[in-house]
Amino acid sequence: MQDDPIPSVRFPNGIDVPALGQGTWAMGEDAGDARAEIDSLRAGIDLGMTLIDTAEMYGDGGAEEIVGQAITGRRDEVFIVSKVYPWNASLKGTIEACEHSLERLGTDRIDLYLLHWRGNYPLAETIAGFEMLKASGKISAWGVSNFDTDDMQELLAVPDGANVAANQVLYNLSRRGIEYDLLPWCQSRGIPVMAYSPIEQGHILHNAELIRIAKAYQATPAQLALAFLLKRDGVIVIPKTSNAERVRENRDCVSLDVTDEDWQSLDAAFPPPAKKKPLEML
Repeated sequence: MQDDPIPSVRFPNGIDVPALGQGTWAMGEDAGDARAEIDSLRAGIDLGMTLIDTAEMYGDGGAEEIVGQAITGRRDEVFIVSKVYPWNASLKGTIEACEHSLERLGTDRIDLYLLHWRGNYPLAETIAGFEMLKASGKISAWGVSNFDTDDMQELLAVPDGANVAANQVLYNLSRRGIEYDLLPWCQSRGIPVMAYSPIEQGHILHNAELIRIAKAYQATPAQLALAFLLKRDGVIVIPKTSNAERVRENRDCVSLDVTDEDWQSLDAAFPPPAKKKPLEML
């Protein structure tokens, strides 16, 4: 099944990236896990899951070091996403945080650099830092994370705010609130949405209806949950695992051809929002 191509999503700057990437939350926290974490990321790269998402927050920089080791000799094959803490997101702090991330990643550029969530620094100041990093070639594009619709509207009103390349938010079958307004708002403007925690850290995988439908396709519940997200236009899914075999399972989700009837059954088990909900975060 891994012969089926991974669908792609186009960023506003014209760069196409795989819609199925790899997350690294909680990597780099235990030296004893490093080899498995590196191997799993490399397995994903081999399978075309070349977008890797990380952050200075994860493992206090340890995850970025794991990514750096995983991409050694393969930098040009991958699309690296990292994030700046909100309390580092002053103009000077954004630039310094990026430079520290570059050192840990062992690279001269980050492909997409995100503000991890809103903090006390004005958006205009953070964006000015992003734009300086872009002008110097240290990042190729910038975006945000955990921004709701009103945050995005405010962002676009800030000088250079329209240069935002993505919004990374919590999105999975049990957290569908963004489908009411944020997702269509981003889709209508060509701003990709990155879905983090796409299987709710495993909590949704015991749902009886999810299990029933997955079995009908000889798939795992996780594969079906990922396939659900990949059906959405402009959505990039970043599951995290330190198990190379699980990486291969994740990759196979692109081959699922689910009937409309079964998607409707899944909607009944995990209803879409009927009204606006505050943006959820983990």
